[in-house]
Amino acid sequence: MAIRKRQWTAPDGSAKSAWLVDYRDQAGKRRAKQFARKKDAEAWLVGAAWQVSQGVHTADSQSITVAEAADLWVNKADAEGRERGTVTQYRQLAQKHVVPFLGAEKLSRLTRPAVEAYRDELLKTRSKAMAGKAVRALSSIITEAQRRGLVAQNVASGVKVVRPARERSKIVIPSKDELKAILSSAGDDLRPMLMTAILTGLRSSELRGLRWSDIDLKQGLLTVAQRADKFGEIGLPKSAAGHRTIPIGPALVTELKAWKLRCPKGELGLAFPNTAGGVQQYGHLLRRKFLPLQIKAGVCDPVLVDGEPKLDAKGNPVMVARYGFHALRHAAASAWIKQRIDLKRLQVWIGHESIQLTLDTYGHLITDASGDAALIAATQAELLA
Repeated sequence: MAIRKRQWTAPDGSAKSAWLVDYRDQAGKRRAKQFARKKDAEAWLVGAAWQVSQGVHTADSQSITVAEAADLWVNKADAEGRERGTVTQYRQLAQKHVVPFLGAEKLSRLTRPAVEAYRDELLKTRSKAMAGKAVRALSSIITEAQRRGLVAQNVASGVKVVRPARERSKIVIPSKDELKAILSSAGDDLRPMLMTAILTGLRSSELRGLRWSDIDLKQGLLTVAQRADKFGEIGLPKSAAGHRTIPIGPALVTELKAWKLRCPKGELGLAFPNTAGGVQQYGHLLRRKFLPLQIKAGVCDPVLVDGEPKLDAKGNPVMVARYGFHALRHAAASAWIKQRIDLKRLQVWIGHESIQLTLDTYGHLITDASGDAALIAATQAELLA
């Protein structure tokens, strides 16, 4: 590796000069990079020499920009047949949270300090949750480029947005009285789906994709074998853990038997279809059915403006539903835990990929006051005997 001064005459007759770094990369191919100042060339040469020695150097001419790498990442997900919602999420993360900050930068020039600065900049205008997603997206973008041989290392792999446990949102579980009020207020066409959600812990996508062929009313078993994404497209569960079989009790079996007789028929054989027999849209289910149902059932709170209830045109308080649809899933998990379900079975029934995720989500609910007292008493007797 060497640095030499290059001089030439520009088309307008003026004299020009620059400092040229002449080197060979880890493959032995001759490369060159030009700088206006000698100290910049010297500084770059030190870093490049180390990268070449470690086999992680990528010449600028062989690299692409972050924006181009982001397109490759999104297009790969699309070509692999990932769900439309997933591809859309990738595209939005790239276009809204990565490219505006780093899009013009070449991957070969991207450094760990630059990625750290990018993370810090995100945190000024985004939530920690969104900043974390964006940083992970950048890392995935670089990993894909690395797989294609367009960059030798992933400088974003160790950069994270740390969220203290106290900042993570706690799950909110409807009370038994609230669940009863919701079911009592639900019509005959909605109650079977809500009852299934409360007693099986299925996600809304799994409920909307559930087929009658997946429900064994004789044996009292329900199998999750497919799901419907937010666009209404049917696909496999997102993970292997999503494939599962859950036992259902007599009350739900009775409810489903009656519902099957009046359920709209369709080519997909869905258990909870729309009125035409097709896939229910999640937005419609939530905004037109579940949220208004809670207000009807009194499971709601007034909208406050400056500490005072907001009033509608008739002078009545404007109310807002208390729970999202996912709260019904938490209700099922909570009820199973109260019945002292073992942790592994809880993980399987709820469809988590790992016990750690189950513990992170529901660990604070797993208590046994009487068992704790017996354990402490036995320990005391053992140590003080």
